[in-house]
Amino acid sequence: MFTGIIEQTGTISSIEKKGSNSIFIIQSPLSAELKIDQSVSHNGVCLTVEAVSESTYQVTAIEETIQKTNLSDWKAGTVINLERCMQMNGRMDGHIVQGHVDTIAICKDIIGKNGSWEYRFSIDEKFAPNIIEKGSVAINGISLTLFNVTQNEYTVAIIPYTYHHTNINRLKVGDKVNIEFDVIGKYVQRFMQTQK
Repeated sequence: MFTGIIEQTGTISSIEKKGSNSIFIIQSPLSAELKIDQSVSHNGVCLTVEAVSESTYQVTAIEETIQKTNLSDWKAGTVINLERCMQMNGRMDGHIVQGHVDTIAICKDIIGKNGSWEYRFSIDEKFAPNIIEKGSVAINGISLTLFNVTQNEYTVAIIPYTYHHTNINRLKVGDKVNIEFDVIGKYVQRFMQTQK
């Protein structure tokens, strides 16, 4: 489990295809602190650490993960957001994030607001019930609050700290991002759908 508060960014050093899987070598300041079998959120995607060196570590994504996320767009040099799993001994500053990406969204607009930024995204209309005004969403693993919600679009506001300490400052209009909707909202939606 994660909180959507990004610890560091990492850079993809290399990618190897092995059957239908993709093996990623990631360079990050977190590498020296990681252990094999730990879960780490990569742009919101939970992947397991398989090997560690002082400056890099290795993870593998299976075909299912690659198809449902923006991992197929990663290449050597891509900068990604990283968060280690939540420790249960402190405040939870974001919201409950599982690292299980639901879909991708497309960046539609970026507006500078003289000290902050607003990013507008669109999703497939079938996911519209998962977005609500002032609700939570994880975008590339970043816990953010939605506003100006329409049928299948929403806006998020980015403060300077988030802008400078995550990869959101690298997004361009038309880019794909990983989206994980609020898990509590998903359970409520499922419960309502199954009631007769």
